[in-house]
Amino acid sequence: MENASKEKKSIRVLCRKLIITNKEPGLQWLIGSPFFPPFTIVSTFRCLHNEPPHDPYSPDYSKESDDLKTLLLKGFDVVGALLIGDNNWELNACKAAEAACKIRKFLSSDDQGNRDMIGASADLITGEIQFFVSASGNSTKIEAVNTVVYEENPEKYIWERGCLIKCELGIKLPIYVPVNKPEDAKEMFSSAIDAAAAKYRDPYVVYMIKGAKETSETIPQSIILRGVELDFDTDLSDVQISENTVKESDSKTLPCSYFCSKSKPVSSLTATESAGIIQVSVLLNRSGNSRSSAAPIAEYFPASEPAEVLVVGFNIEVLCYAAKDLPVGYAISKLIIPGLVDQLTGMKKALMPNLLTQYPQLCPYHFFPPGIVHPITVIYELNYGETEMKQVEIRRALHLRLGLPLDRPLLRIVNALNISANNITSVSNSTRNVSSLLKDVHNGVPRSGVSGGLISVVDGSYEYYHYLQDGFDDSGWGCAYRSLQTIVSWFKLQNYASIKVPSHREIQQALVEIGDKDPSFIGSREWIGAIELSFVLDKLLGVSCKIMNVRSGTELPEKCRELALHFETQGTPVMIGGGVLAYTLLGVDYNDASGDCAFLILDPHYTGGDDLKKIVNGGWCGWKKSVDSKDIVSCKERTVFWIKRASPSGRR
Repeated sequence: MENASKEKKSIRVLCRKLIITNKEPGLQWLIGSPFFPPFTIVSTFRCLHNEPPHDPYSPDYSKESDDLKTLLLKGFDVVGALLIGDNNWELNACKAAEAACKIRKFLSSDDQGNRDMIGASADLITGEIQFFVSASGNSTKIEAVNTVVYEENPEKYIWERGCLIKCELGIKLPIYVPVNKPEDAKEMFSSAIDAAAAKYRDPYVVYMIKGAKETSETIPQSIILRGVELDFDTDLSDVQISENTVKESDSKTLPCSYFCSKSKPVSSLTATESAGIIQVSVLLNRSGNSRSSAAPIAEYFPASEPAEVLVVGFNIEVLCYAAKDLPVGYAISKLIIPGLVDQLTGMKKALMPNLLTQYPQLCPYHFFPPGIVHPITVIYELNYGETEMKQVEIRRALHLRLGLPLDRPLLRIVNALNISANNITSVSNSTRNVSSLLKDVHNGVPRSGVSGGLISVVDGSYEYYHYLQDGFDDSGWGCAYRSLQTIVSWFKLQNYASIKVPSHREIQQALVEIGDKDPSFIGSREWIGAIELSFVLDKLLGVSCKIMNVRSGTELPEKCRELALHFETQGTPVMIGGGVLAYTLLGVDYNDASGDCAFLILDPHYTGGDDLKKIVNGGWCGWKKSVDSKDIVSCKERTVFWIKRASPSGRR
């Protein structure tokens, strides 16, 4: 009992940042997992919905639970709460623990509220945090925690112990709506959804489990489990896992580790690479209720009155986290099936209001944003474009909840995960054509020669576009087009945009479509300049630019401080020059005291092959002391949701 008491007073923290914001009071949900020791904090989510709206300490539990059910993978749950306010430590900790108990009841109807919860209190001014533990869900009896351990390698801690389980399912529900009673459609749709959700626990539904392919070991065989084999009454957190649990003759007790790749050590991989992945398929179709073989039959349901058929189709995709030694039967029963039901219920709530008009095109996506040590799930409405204000506001709210920076598009669809049985990649990496163009040619160029200067360069990768590339002769007129292509490639390679890099003709077409040029401009060899570049970036990427007028290259050093600030805060390539002579600026080296400076120039006038050594040695990419220039286009946009200084389109 003494050892148990000591264990109870210890809290392990896996997330890198406990307080999402220290500028305003409020609540944060502390996320843990039943597969980890008690009082292990994996991540923290900010509470956004309050009741009344301006009371930061009164959560709207219904709205919060709806959001958390979508975001949180099954296998993670709320283990406590953190209240940010004054330094009335114990009182605030009691309030936090009470809120955590309530949200757990909303998240799970099976939760009895009798678990020990973390109640944490943070001082709004100093950021100091004190931890307490409530006994068996009784938030009025709390005990101070003296030991807090911050895990140095949280990814290794998580993925050595657990794996991901993915289940994807397409659903089409035919609904017969009486012509004279269209209002009955919602009730019929609700009943159809509930019936579909009930099927997942049908004893005759089949679940097929498949693991990752091994390179040097035996490939785990797929196994099939029926719903009747998944009848587990034990709560997930009460499952006692041991070697005796596993029976070779019983497929449902095989551990999840049986299906996970063992070919690479977790310590040598990134978080997404190290996650073991198990695929689960659901086979719902069957005829009749008999287990015996029978010929397929078709049932006829005559309509008692004139009716129209409304077919509602959508995809659900559930991602769960499970301990590797958890029996796969438990994983399906306690993680996959509840996950399918929750996502289906969430879809129902979103579809219901516009069922008879243009119902939403909903699709789940999974993300692994930096700073968060586990994936999250987001359901997006595909009828909205990513730059439309409604979608912008949704992403902004997600960034606020997760504590993500407001100047990086981390939750755009192009950054979603593409999860297969073998690996996890981003959607953009799995769909992007592999380019043979040179990337990041400035790496390894000789130093600038500026004494005591501070170097500020492009942040991220880009492709080098220049004259005569792709067999297209634009020598003498296409330098600004090529600079624009290099800039667009930067946005694409950073996953800020999913469009392909536009051709000269597509650039001209965009300018005609916005009314800047006459139709005769398409196919011409006319120059473009800074203004045209800004128009194209705005149309194709939703990117706004700042244009800085410079009368000659000799005045450019006066702008060094501003350009350095651009590369430090925005990091995009910059076009300098006009239509007749344009370059791509990749960085500056600036001595603030002496005023000495140099410019890292990528020259699009190069006409040779993509030979890196030839390009660098020939000075086509390198530091220059002066550059002839008329205009500078600074592509500042990296923000994907509305913030201060943004327009209604979500642009900066």
